Amino acid sequence: MKLIGMLDSPYVRRVAISLQLMGLPFEHRSVSVFRGMKDFSAINPVIKAPTLVCDDGEILMDSSLILDYAEALAAPERRLMPPRLPERQHALHRIGLALALGEKAVQIVYERGLRPPEKQHEPWLDRVAMQMHAAARLLDDAVGRHPFDSAHIDQAGITTAVVWTFVQQALPQSLDAAAFPALGAWCDQAEHLPAFRAAPHGEAPMDPAACQPV
Repeated sequence: MKLIGMLDSPYVRRVAISLQLMGLPFEHRSVSVFRGMKDFSAINPVIKAPTLVCDDGEILMDSSLILDYAEALAAPERRLMPPRLPERQHALHRIGLALALGEKAVQIVYERGLRPPEKQHEPWLDRVAMQMHAAARLLDDAVGRHPFDSAHIDQAGITTAVVWTFVQQALPQSLDAAAFPALGAWCDQAEHLPAFRAAPHGEAPMDPAACQPV
């Protein structure tokens, strides 16, 4: 399999970390959807990151759909979604909050970075910022009820840490880290795990040796 996209995207990064933890070998290609649009288009004309090229050449898109596919490939003991209720419900609750937080952060990054200042709509940005703060507040509360367990980090834990790192890197002035202590503590611990260190936030590709099953 080939994972296409840059690790400064929380969606690409959550897939890269998850595939490692599920013991699924893959090749990572760090291609930008902006600067590398031509190269990305040759792989996937939709130019959407992450893109997963399956072993038979079929293309999968959207991090959650890719991870659903990966769950089907992984051995039962390596899967990252709890198999039973209510644990699965709780995991989905945290994943939903983390993805909402990431989505709103990305909207602000794109609005500020891609749209000319005279065309930016401040009421829209205020609304998105309000949604981002609400998601962070609810996620911080949810994370505080789930002690960190490095030996059994699940998809909710991965997505939470990846999104929080992204927000702190991309919008350092938008959310006061001190106001979300549970998120900060969770992220600090997760980022020390080997699978996270092998796929650090940024533009650099993963080390191929680090992509082998753990």
